[in-house]
Amino acid sequence: MEGLRATLLIWALLRPGGGQGWPTHTACRDGGLEVLYQSCDPLQDFGFSIDQCSKHVKKNLSIRFGIILREDIQELFVDVALVTKGSAIFNFSYPVCERDQPKFSFCGRRKGEKFYYAGPVNNIGFDIPEGEYQVLVEMYNENRSPVGCANATVICC
Repeated sequence: MEGLRATLLIWALLRPGGGQGWPTHTACRDGGLEVLYQSCDPLQDFGFSIDQCSKHVKKNLSIRFGIILREDIQELFVDVALVTKGSAIFNFSYPVCERDQPKFSFCGRRKGEKFYYAGPVNNIGFDIPEGEYQVLVEMYNENRSPVGCANATVICC
């Protein structure tokens, strides 16, 4: 039995794509929209979901996000880049937590603690045009240390 386990482990690590990166997760799939993501942080995966999956994005989109912190987050920033057909069409940077103005209860969390958010993400509300889009999301703290990173694919039909 031990030989079989060792063989399966070696096969999993040596097969194409094996041992490299995190699995692809589904954030949502419904209403003509599919959002898939994969952590691009080699040391950490995380959980993310979108409650209302629709190509008609509501003004207060509800999400869930959870991760165990590898870094303190006295300050937290997020950068988002949207790419389609090899061209960047949108870049966005946002200070999620600022030292003097914490906006969320998870601001100020320490390394090793759980960072969990379930609630609205305010936006202008919009319709997603048909197509396939790549989204890179990077979160980092005041020292520019990575807190989380994701490559996402958005497919709208």
